[in-house]
Amino acid sequence: MTQKIALVTGATSGIGKATAIAFVQQGFKVIIAGRRTERLQELISQFGTEQIYPLEFDVRDKEAVHNAIAALPAEWRAVDILVNNAGNAHGLAPIQSGNVDDWDAMLDINVKGLLYVTKEVLPIMVERKAGHIINIGSIAGKEAYANGNVYCASKFAVDALSKAMRIDLVHEGVKVSEVNPGAVETEFSEVRFKGDKERAASVYQGFEPLTAEDIADIILFMVTRPKHVNIAEVLVLPSAQASATVIHKQ
Repeated sequence: MTQKIALVTGATSGIGKATAIAFVQQGFKVIIAGRRTERLQELISQFGTEQIYPLEFDVRDKEAVHNAIAALPAEWRAVDILVNNAGNAHGLAPIQSGNVDDWDAMLDINVKGLLYVTKEVLPIMVERKAGHIINIGSIAGKEAYANGNVYCASKFAVDALSKAMRIDLVHEGVKVSEVNPGAVETEFSEVRFKGDKERAASVYQGFEPLTAEDIADIILFMVTRPKHVNIAEVLVLPSAQASATVIHKQ
C-alpha cells in the first residue's frame, strides 16, 4: 500500500510538531513546513529523510509558499492530507489600544497564510479527486472574548473558510475538517505575551490544560476514518474549561 503523504504547517512547535510526529509514527510520509531551520533539522535527525521532507517558508510570504510547494520532488507531490496549523496570537489588548503590527501578523498568518498554502495544495487534490484538509481553528473562533478582538476575528475567519471550503470541495472528493481547541499549553501564550514566560505560564496554572499531543491524537483519528466518513468539526476543551472565558482553577 502506498504511504500517505501529509503536509503540516507550523510543524516546528506545538500542535504542528506533535501532529507531524504522530503521522510519522502512523507510517505516513510527512512534509514539515516551518520558519526555523534548526527545528526542522531536529525532526529530520529524529526520523530520517525517508519519512520527513522539510520546507522552510513563512506562510505570510505568498511567493515563498508557491515556490516551496511547486518545487516538491515528484515522489512528495501527491499530498493526501494538509494540516493548516500555522497560526499565532499577538498581544491581548482592547481594540482601542491594539497594536496594528500585531493585527497584521494575526491576519496574515492565521487567515492569508492558510489560504496561500491551501491554494498551492488544492490543485493536486482536485486532480486526484481525493484529499483531506484539516484547519486548526480555536474556541476563539466560536466565542469572542475581551481583548481578543483581532485574534478572535482571525479564527472566526478560519471557521467560515472551513465551512465554505467544505461546500466548494464536496464535489471534488476533498474532505474539509476543522479542529477548535480550547486551552492548550504550547508556546502560544509565550508568543502572545512577547516572550514573557512568567505571564504565559500563569495562563495554565490551577488546572490541567490540553497538550499538543491531545490535539494531534484527534487529528490522527480524523484522517484515518474511512473514505465515506468526514468528522467535519471538533471543539475540544480541557475538562476544567466550559467556555472561552470560564475555566475552573484550583
